[in-house]
Amino acid sequence: MQRFLQLALDFLGGPDPEPLRPAPEPRPDVAAAPALPMNQVFQPAAWHHPRANRTLRLGSCDVAYEFKRGKRRTIGLSVSPDGLSVSAPRWTPVGEVEALLHDKSAWVLEKLQSARERAGEMAQARITWADGAEFDYLGGRLRLVLDPAHGFTQVGAVFEASSDAGALATLRLGLARNAGEAQIRDAAQAWLMKQAKALFDQRLDHFAPQLGVRYSKLRLSSAGTRWGSASADGTIRLNWRLIHLKLEMVDYVVVHELSHLHHMDHSPQFWDVVASVMPDHASRRKALRSAAVPLGE
Repeated sequence: MQRFLQLALDFLGGPDPEPLRPAPEPRPDVAAAPALPMNQVFQPAAWHHPRANRTLRLGSCDVAYEFKRGKRRTIGLSVSPDGLSVSAPRWTPVGEVEALLHDKSAWVLEKLQSARERAGEMAQARITWADGAEFDYLGGRLRLVLDPAHGFTQVGAVFEASSDAGALATLRLGLARNAGEAQIRDAAQAWLMKQAKALFDQRLDHFAPQLGVRYSKLRLSSAGTRWGSASADGTIRLNWRLIHLKLEMVDYVVVHELSHLHHMDHSPQFWDVVASVMPDHASRRKALRSAAVPLGE
């Protein structure tokens, strides 16, 4: 049976990395360093998915994973901050599923560890919505200031760039200083979404002619696992939280989704379209995959 592996952590698909070259054989007179035991490399020694219904020992780690059967032709492995999920065709024996997990145990444990570390990065990126809070805005830092006495427009917020080197830009919100966290969050995110919509419109209009495509409409997304998507009818969806990142990453997602209007897949032809206007797309994609923005707030 053809085996298929899918990593749900990836926001966007992409070409496979170049295969690693094998390390040279050590000289007979040089002792190789002993390999670390698995339980010293991967911590903790147990992984438990909140919807786990099966458990398997991989290396020295107990992995409780979510197991599902459905209308599919291959076995799929998906790793998220929750843990490991396995999907299999209805006719696939459990023994074959477990054999695949043992065969791919190093991959599974590595991705579980990466997912745990990624969850920690996301937790550190979480914003506590209060007077004086700081967060990323287009790759720079922005300080939130509650200013009920300021003369506000009807949007209730004023952005003030700083002319001093090293000083933070300021977003002033027309809220009382004792405003609750939810009220501050809603007001700040409303402003961020407005900025995101204006920026995305501008970048789509900039790149669409270069790629020879026309999109029909833009919709903002707040999806937790995807930066953007494109539909055959020309609709482009972009995650508004991209506004936290540098413009070069925003542009990568814009070009990526517009390129899908040529090819609704990640074939070599698709990546040729991306490269036609963005030769450094691989480095931008790598930076995007390591970026941490506050989600689910």
